[in-house]
Amino acid sequence: MPKAGHLHVILVRTRNPLNIGAVARAMSNFGFNSLRLVNPYTEAFREARSAVGAAQLLKDAREFKSVADAVADCSLVVGTTALRNRKLPHALKSPAAAAPLIRKRLASQDVAILFGSEKTGLSADDLSHCHWSVRIPTVGNISMNLGQAVAVCLYEIVRDRKSAPREKIDYATTAQLERVAAIFFELLRESGYVKPKTEPMSERKLRDLLRRLQISEDDAQQLQGMLRQIAWKIGAAGDRA
Repeated sequence: MPKAGHLHVILVRTRNPLNIGAVARAMSNFGFNSLRLVNPYTEAFREARSAVGAAQLLKDAREFKSVADAVADCSLVVGTTALRNRKLPHALKSPAAAAPLIRKRLASQDVAILFGSEKTGLSADDLSHCHWSVRIPTVGNISMNLGQAVAVCLYEIVRDRKSAPREKIDYATTAQLERVAAIFFELLRESGYVKPKTEPMSERKLRDLLRRLQISEDDAQQLQGMLRQIAWKIGAAGDRA
């Protein structure tokens, strides 16, 4: 059984309080208790009547201003999408295929699963914080509602209750990768590689690249040190000139 405290269900810009309550109920059903919300549409979600048996979980839910803040302590971030023809910047998996990978990481580190707004889903910027995405296969073009989607994903994670082996590698958290990306992106901008009109897209591509590399905490620290040294040298050379 994965460690429930290490899995964080994150709802991004959720509009309907009843959907948030349904998510809390699904989480409680499967033994998970860490709910995070990024810019929920209304504060009224904490009194949602649909959270049968999960009132305390809703009360303890944490709110964040950005996806980056909400996933900062996680070493694996999984996005969800219902759109079949959407072009994604990374791999797409089914819940069944994703579950063993999530369980394995949960044995030692924190994992986040992101669910987007009922109306628009996750944006391109939201997905740039994810290592890969999950899509629940459904018949036709009708997507599942938010509570159902969360329940399906959580069920797959707990379905195989055999203990997952602990990973030997401690992967870099999202916060560490963001620090590396910030220094790296500034160097790219200073070098002229990044053009002003393409900055947002270039920043997302850099984020995607770093996540695909799956670097360890030690490697992230070393890479950050290397980039800082390069930045310092460039600055020092500029001062002497």
